[in-house]
Amino acid sequence: MVALADTTAASRAMTDRGQLARWVMLGLAAALILLCGFSLFVGATGVSPVALMIDLIAGRDIDLRARVVIMDIRLPRLALGLLVGASLAVSGVVMQGLFRNPLADPGLVGVSAGAGLGAILAIVLGGLLPSALGAAMGYALVPIAAFVGGWLSVMALYTVATRGGHTSVATMLLAGIALAALVGAVSGILIYLADDAQLRTLTFWGLGSLAGATWGKVLAAAPLMLIGIVGAPLLARGLNGLALGEATARHMGLDVQRLKRLAVLLVAAAVGAAVAVSGGIGFVGIVVPHLLRLSTGPDHRFLLINAALLGAIILIVADMIARVIVAPAELPIGIVMAIIGGPFFLWILLRRRGILEM
Repeated sequence: MVALADTTAASRAMTDRGQLARWVMLGLAAALILLCGFSLFVGATGVSPVALMIDLIAGRDIDLRARVVIMDIRLPRLALGLLVGASLAVSGVVMQGLFRNPLADPGLVGVSAGAGLGAILAIVLGGLLPSALGAAMGYALVPIAAFVGGWLSVMALYTVATRGGHTSVATMLLAGIALAALVGAVSGILIYLADDAQLRTLTFWGLGSLAGATWGKVLAAAPLMLIGIVGAPLLARGLNGLALGEATARHMGLDVQRLKRLAVLLVAAAVGAAVAVSGGIGFVGIVVPHLLRLSTGPDHRFLLINAALLGAIILIVADMIARVIVAPAELPIGIVMAIIGGPFFLWILLRRRGILEM
């Protein structure tokens, strides 16, 4: 009877968490829609999207300045913020679920480092490509190079950490630190070889920003980011099983190694493209999953979708702050996220000290 009561109580608790997660999902979706509309009003230039829509409906001549600001600057920036925020947050959830560690994120396991190196290679050495190839790739060159760099770095770590069909999480994390140092050295050499224009691009890119958003960049990077955002929820059942341990997951019929390979590929695609178009924006992959686990629980069926919504919200809010806090100039969004995420990461470390006591 006691065991039956415990099972019933646990089932009721899971149902309550599921209902809460659904309500949180609806709330986040509503908040995201409101923020998307509000973000179009925010900026150094006082242009109203409402006035633009009224002119369109009334058939009046559209002010060229208003059209350029809304349609060619703020809208692509908003689209890029949605995609990058969702990609980084979802990737953080996948990495933490894969490693069963709340401190894991793409930056700690080499994805961001490899993607950054790929992007730097494209920026510094892209001019050496045949002109026809460079023109054909256009804006897609940097996102593709970042994806390849992120994928190769993670596959290298995965190979190092896998022995006898078993992947060691600790080995992969430690190898990620070594790889990040090596990639940093190679990136430093490339930066040393860069010219003044490339140095300015790399400096601003490294701080993280959505300021250079264009429809061309959005269209080039969106397919890779959408692969990660849309594909990650398909791994929810596997990540839930993996949370019980690899042995238990195998007994449940899950192909653990296949799950790991798919997760790594999705994260490399999403983070590689995100890093390429937005630069170094940190802490989204740690802050968002942890906030959601504290409030709605660890069920990846809801966690992954809610993370995409909350990641997009946080990045859009950070971008609006970056636009207005030093207006008419603009603060790099990576600095804003570091100010928000740094103290939060320290708080996680203080709460989870036992994880680090090996």
